[in-house]
Amino acid sequence: MAKHKLQPDNWVDQYADYLFNYAVSRVSDAEIAKDLVQETFFAGLNSAKNFKGDAAERTWLVSILKRKVIDHYRKINSKKGKAEVRMNYNSDSEAEGDWLEQQVADPYSKDGDNVLENEELGSAIQDCITKLPQKQAMVFKLKTIQGMSTEDVCNELDINPSNLWVMIHRARTALMGCLNENWF
Repeated sequence: MAKHKLQPDNWVDQYADYLFNYAVSRVSDAEIAKDLVQETFFAGLNSAKNFKGDAAERTWLVSILKRKVIDHYRKINSKKGKAEVRMNYNSDSEAEGDWLEQQVADPYSKDGDNVLENEELGSAIQDCITKLPQKQAMVFKLKTIQGMSTEDVCNELDINPSNLWVMIHRARTALMGCLNENWF
């Protein structure tokens, strides 16, 4: 297998969108996701000497980002009296040694309301997506929800990047209007 090499000068252009979508899908906050991606790039630069080339550059950056997301939740949860649980994985597992957070039951917590509200919001978003024109919905799902790269979405749907971003903008605008009417 050929060894991969790091090219930090290209990270922002090649991986920022993918890493941002990955992070925002896990932390549900765009500003925090941006910070985590920035921390990932910084950590990647600092630990570049440890890169062995066994994995693709993007895979390596995603593994750093996973740790940043876990650290983010560990920091939040330590402030809320949450417990930390170490999960052991098989040595052939991709997630070997990952830390997971588990919430300790709190009888005074109001999280139950948040769970119900999030389910309602998720359902409202799905309903609004079904009302989008088919190609807009497809572009939005592939790029925003599934986190595919701009290049992959463009190749799959045979569109150019400018067209993709116009469709995503229109989809977001339509979704916001739909949610304002039907959910808020």
